[in-house]
Amino acid sequence: MDKSEITFLSGPHSRWTELKFTINTMLEMIKGFRALHFIGPCITIFGSARFKEDHQYYELTRNAGAAFAKLGFTILTGGGPGLMEAANRGAQEVGGRSVGCNIQLPIEQKPNPYVDKWVYLKHFFVRKILLVKYSFAFVVMPGGFGTLDEFFEALTLIQTRTIKNFPIIIFGKAYHKDLLEHIELMKKNSTIGADDTSLFLVTDSIEEAVSLIIENSIKQYGLKPINKVKPFKWLFERT
Repeated sequence: MDKSEITFLSGPHSRWTELKFTINTMLEMIKGFRALHFIGPCITIFGSARFKEDHQYYELTRNAGAAFAKLGFTILTGGGPGLMEAANRGAQEVGGRSVGCNIQLPIEQKPNPYVDKWVYLKHFFVRKILLVKYSFAFVVMPGGFGTLDEFFEALTLIQTRTIKNFPIIIFGKAYHKDLLEHIELMKKNSTIGADDTSLFLVTDSIEEAVSLIIENSIKQYGLKPINKVKPFKWLFERT
């Protein structure tokens, strides 16, 4: 977390301090919008930064990234190592487009070598906006607090109809077993709706995930493989 964000969250400050933070945040968002405006329809893949190349989830994520890229989607991740790297790597290996939204952290902050384009951000909440903004499906691989935070944020946005009902796909039935049991407990206690568990698919099959994305993303929204919008030279835009 950036020092300015820590200061902002520590409590009320002077109007001038909070105005400066607001302006800097706005400029960071504009920077992100400019960098990602031409990346085309995306699938965002969330997952742990801590799994190494020899782990089964790394290989699964790599293969999934390749399969989704073959559909014509840009693969968008947090840009870091582990399963983010695996997703970007899979996309790049099949000639797909691979993009990362990297965050400034004390650890795990360097962009992986498999991104064709990346944007460096200071604030988590700006990064989360960008990871949601350009995506027509969300894929949740095994991960930790950050992965679950991103999963539940996307799920909440869909549940509350803040964004459209894009596919959310959870890979790793065994890994997420306890989490899924807790979601069933929430449904039993009516803290979520009876139909809310239909908002996501739990699978270990890349083929099943591909079929869902074809039906509920490509066909439903009439997606084209890559955005053909041309940059404005007078705005110094680049694809």
